[in-house]
Amino acid sequence: MQKLLQKLERFSQALLAPLSYLTAAGLLLVVGALLTSGPLRQLCPALNWPPIRLVGEVLYNGMMVLINNLSAILCVGIAALRTRTEKQEAALLSFMAYLIFLTANHTALDALGRLAQPDGLTGLAATGQTTILGIQVMDTGVAGGVLLGFAAAYIFNHSYEKQFKGLITQVYSGLRWAFLCIAAFAAAFGLAVCFVWPPLQQGVHAITRWIAASGELGIFLYGFLERLLIPTGLHHLIYMPFQFSALGGSVTVGSVTYTGAYTVTMAEYSNGLPLTGNIVWMYTGFTKTFGYLGIAAAFIFTARKERRKQTAAAILPLAVTASLASITEPVDFLFCFVSPVLWVLHAAITGGFMVLLNALHVRAFTSNLLGSLVFNLSAAPGQTSRAALLYLLGLAEIAVYFVVFTVVIRALDLPTPGRTQEPEQTEKEIDPADVRRLIEALGGPDNIRTVDNCFTRLRVTVEDTSLLDTAALLSMPHKGLVQEGQRLQLVCGLQAAQIRRLLEEQLEQCATV
Repeated sequence: MQKLLQKLERFSQALLAPLSYLTAAGLLLVVGALLTSGPLRQLCPALNWPPIRLVGEVLYNGMMVLINNLSAILCVGIAALRTRTEKQEAALLSFMAYLIFLTANHTALDALGRLAQPDGLTGLAATGQTTILGIQVMDTGVAGGVLLGFAAAYIFNHSYEKQFKGLITQVYSGLRWAFLCIAAFAAAFGLAVCFVWPPLQQGVHAITRWIAASGELGIFLYGFLERLLIPTGLHHLIYMPFQFSALGGSVTVGSVTYTGAYTVTMAEYSNGLPLTGNIVWMYTGFTKTFGYLGIAAAFIFTARKERRKQTAAAILPLAVTASLASITEPVDFLFCFVSPVLWVLHAAITGGFMVLLNALHVRAFTSNLLGSLVFNLSAAPGQTSRAALLYLLGLAEIAVYFVVFTVVIRALDLPTPGRTQEPEQTEKEIDPADVRRLIEALGGPDNIRTVDNCFTRLRVTVEDTSLLDTAALLSMPHKGLVQEGQRLQLVCGLQAAQIRRLLEEQLEQCATV
């Protein structure tokens, strides 16, 4: 069990590190969402000033490009973190592999005649395909990037040291061999997705037809699957048919018939008609508006005491983004893979509250907090039903999430944000005397040929390995020593660059003496 938890923690760290930057991005995204919010612009006309709108759009779109390309970010980040050495090269190779994966998938779809045509209203979302980095591919959500990132790291660790003999074949040794192996896997993976993913999508289509005919149980399953399938990208095939096709109902206003829960609801709102039960398929926004605040509170409360403030600073902007802008991915991917129990409970709570809203005949807007308030307050008399109850249930959902997540996290000791051990981010001041001792242990200034560093390692090449004082090197305050012939790597953590600069300064002083 302990080994399983350790593996789960390493898996968690591999995912959380690339996502850590989304904390700052989430803060900017909130600002951008507020500055571009239609409802807020109605309340505050000053926000319609073009320079303010431009700043808002730049911030919002600039941060959304990260959200929309999380698959690529996770692929590169995971590969870099999971490789033992040469992390820059591993990151570069994983990005090239991701491009190969996308291109192989697109090429196969084109050759098979399966490239979908975008719809004027929903684009490619309802087709099971999407566009990533300008390439139309099967929509695998972040699952494709995560799988490719781990695979690239594994292949890299087992191939980058391979050496071939011979004038021609030795060209393909080392990192080039790693590239060939990773590229071959990426191409095969892209091709395989063309055949593996469509049956899964067809299964989801069959489920949607069953959901539409199954009453309250169908509503629960709708909300449950819409959340559960987010990492795979299959969730689009759950909500799209209900919100934009006949499965979500229809209404005739005058001589025009509107089809799909979204278009029906907006038509009813625009024409002053009472909102009908079709709006239940729009209640996926309820948990986005309220539930994520409860999730954030649970993560903060269950974090280690010494890391609680740090966790709050990281989580709160993401939770506010979910509530104000209905963008939940930054929070979702913090725990969906590393705490699957919580992810299933999250999906169940979402489905449960959708059933409750419908059973209590709540007919009101739940899109996001600002949009919900503006739409419900501006609706014509008699259009909404029990709108006040919507917000009371929202508070109840926050409490349910907080209690359930807190109890489960502590009972199972889950590696949620703020609970895992992380490498120290601050180091003590470097003593110049330690640098001088390092030079002596390396055989003196004249024995040091080159000095370089990567993110966490000091890299040194020496002239004569017999002059090395290995015992002294091992006794120094670093986190590891790797020697490959004349090349040495000292794992120094985040101070690697600073140590390299001090080492170069000492060598320069020695050269002038």
